[in-house]
Amino acid sequence: MRHTAKHGIIRRFYGRIPPRMTDATFADKETRLELFAGIHPVNQQPVFEQCLATPCDKEGEYRLLKSPLFVRGVAALDRIALNPDARGRFQVAERSGNLCLRVFLREANSALEEQLTAEVEKLGGSLDVSNERALVYSLYFGVGFLTVEKLLDKLIARGEAEWLYGNVYDDQGEPLNWWQDMVNA
Repeated sequence: MRHTAKHGIIRRFYGRIPPRMTDATFADKETRLELFAGIHPVNQQPVFEQCLATPCDKEGEYRLLKSPLFVRGVAALDRIALNPDARGRFQVAERSGNLCLRVFLREANSALEEQLTAEVEKLGGSLDVSNERALVYSLYFGVGFLTVEKLLDKLIARGEAEWLYGNVYDDQGEPLNWWQDMVNA
């Protein structure tokens, strides 16, 4: 892997190397969690998303293996604690430092997917979800918000697709600021 120089920069500024894993890291312990993703706009029923995770040592806690497409506020490798009294509800127990980047496409666009994926991987990120109309990437926040925003704005033509963060803002559009603890650590 070609991440050595970048890890040195991230460690110098943020005090740690971003979490890395391969698809086989937790393969023997994978499970799918049904997490609350919101309320359907038409029928007002709850919507749930199946998310790949692995159980942690503490009962009811799981580490997400990939960033979700619709569940808000979390990214790959975040540790969550399920609420046993509310289906699909959870609290974030520990942040991984990964950003969840969502790209919604107007129509299938394999050329854009290939180009975005190549650029995100150069920054140490990964493609977690890919379907005909959506892509989800995980990328360590230490690369910088400005770097991420410039990259996505440059590669995504107006009208071709829209992108947004999945775990940077709350439902009212206010920053979650979870990264401040990591920057100040």
